[in-house]
Parts: sequence; structure tokens; C-alpha cells
Amino acid sequence: MDIRILLAEDEKNLRDTITLNLELEGYEVVSVADGKMALKMFDEQRFNVVILDIMMPEFNGIEVCRRIRLTNSDTPILFLTAKGTTEDKLNGFKAGGDDYITKPFNLDEFLARIRVLIKFSLRQLHQDSGLSSYSFGPNHVDFKTFKAVGHSGQEIKLTKKEALLLKLLLDRKNQVVSRQQILQYVWGYDVYPSTRTIDNFILSFRKYFESDPKNPQYIQSIRGVGYKFVE
Repeated sequence: MDIRILLAEDEKNLRDTITLNLELEGYEVVSVADGKMALKMFDEQRFNVVILDIMMPEFNGIEVCRRIRLTNSDTPILFLTAKGTTEDKLNGFKAGGDDYITKPFNLDEFLARIRVLIKFSLRQLHQDSGLSSYSFGPNHVDFKTFKAVGHSGQEIKLTKKEALLLKLLLDRKNQVVSRQQILQYVWGYDVYPSTRTIDNFILSFRKYFESDPKNPQYIQSIRGVGYKFVE
């Protein structure tokens, strides 16, 4: 899997320099000059790490981080800024940042920090409970064979993506899983398909596993965010 990094930095020379050095390390970089475009790219594409300058047009880095964290708690975020006071750092961490480096910075140190964040990102992405089968209510799912039994006793053959999505929801039982997290985990593309694709999968799950699909007991929608499996 290619390592993809989103860089948001409004200073063109620095943005170009960082991009070049990250690409020399073998990473794929999407670079933007403002916070609004950073959010747009993050919503539409897959990234292993996000690098945010704090002082940017449209939305500053702190605001971009806060908005990302509303729907994604996993992707590591590094703040890159001229501000280096303890208060600035604390504000970045409170917003959900994972690391912080002050300009001007040592390139080797910067790249080392990126490598650490990438390791964390890959560990999060492949985190798996090892769940091989699961029963809830009258339903049963076998993730080794991709076979399931639905609420009325009907046998179901799950596709690979259906199994991945259902397993993700079960692994994070009682937790909200955002659409962006689902797209990254199940599809893993650099550019995502429409989020409507997920909605169609959820509709299928409800037909399989809910006695009343219009009033689901197990697979619930969290408006504007994603879905949650509840038992």
C-alpha cells in the first residue's frame, strides 16, 4: 500500500521543499495552500498522515484538526508552525494533534517524526480483533467462509467488502465509525467511491439482520457522521 501524506502549508517555497523531500522518501504527497482545501482533500481521499501549518488562510490548522477529529480519530496529525510556545503546543494537542514541530526545523528530525506517525497509522489501519465469527440475536456471521444466517433463518453469502464492513462495525461495537474510516478500511483507495456506496451496504445489512429494517436494532445511523453497531 502506498503511503500518502496530506500537506497543508500556505508558504509556497516551504510547501514545495517539504513535498520534494517527502517524495524522495517514497511517499505520495498531496499538497494544498489553505485549510478549506485540506478538509476537502481529507474527505475525498485516503491519507496515512496529515501535516498542518497552523497559520493558514480559510481555516487555520487548529480548526482543520478539530474538524477532522469530529469524524476521524485515527489518522495522525503533525502541526508545522512558526509558533513554539507551550500554550500553542497545548492548543494543538487539545484539538487532537499527535505531534508538533517548530519552523525552522531540522529535516532529518522532521522525516523521523513522519516515519513514527506512519508506523502508528499502519498499526491503527490493520488493528484487528481476530474475530472469526459472531452471533447477535437470531443472526450468525462466519468471517472465515463469508457465510451468514439472517434474522429469518435465511442463508447469506457475503461479498468480501460486506464482510470487511460488518467486521469493522462488530470490532468497534458501541462505537461510532465514520464514513471516512469505513472507506479507508474497507476500500483503501487513494480516491474514495461515493459515500452512497456505504449507505447501500448498510441497507443490505438491515435487510439481512434486522427484523424491522426501518427501525434497526443493531446497525444504527449516526446522522452526519457514520454508523454504529449496538447490542
